[in-house]
Amino acid sequence: MLKKAVSAVWRFFPGAVRSKIIRITQSKFTVSVAAVILNDRCEVLLLNHVLRPYSGWGLPGGFIEHGEQPDDAIRREIREETGIELTKVRLFRVRVTGPHVEMLFVAKSNGEATVQSVEIIGLGWFCLETLPKDFSREQREIMRKVLNSEVDNP
Repeated sequence: MLKKAVSAVWRFFPGAVRSKIIRITQSKFTVSVAAVILNDRCEVLLLNHVLRPYSGWGLPGGFIEHGEQPDDAIRREIREETGIELTKVRLFRVRVTGPHVEMLFVAKSNGEATVQSVEIIGLGWFCLETLPKDFSREQREIMRKVLNSEVDNP
């Protein structure tokens, strides 16, 4: 019930306003981690996240805590949000957009993911043909590259 209320209030604001709220609370810049997590069937884990500014569905991840290493941060975020442990974690890319640094990893998991956080509305394992409606074009392209082995899979 609380999850739905938080989601409804957050989604009431336009994406640009939600982004501004996050940026205002950060003093200089933000750093986040995300991951393309593959299971044994070569499907990718996606989360429907309350705080995601547009579609809601996207690659799992979150902000790095003060003093935390990026690979530890992605493992922590995934554990907190889904209960699964990652293996074969490998850095895929780093990009900077305005005052934000994003670190993207590729990883494997054999665990069963379940919603563990009020920030997450739902989750699922997807292939390119079964992606949720309104899924980010940029994240779709990242998934395509990983799934088509254009990068070294873990």
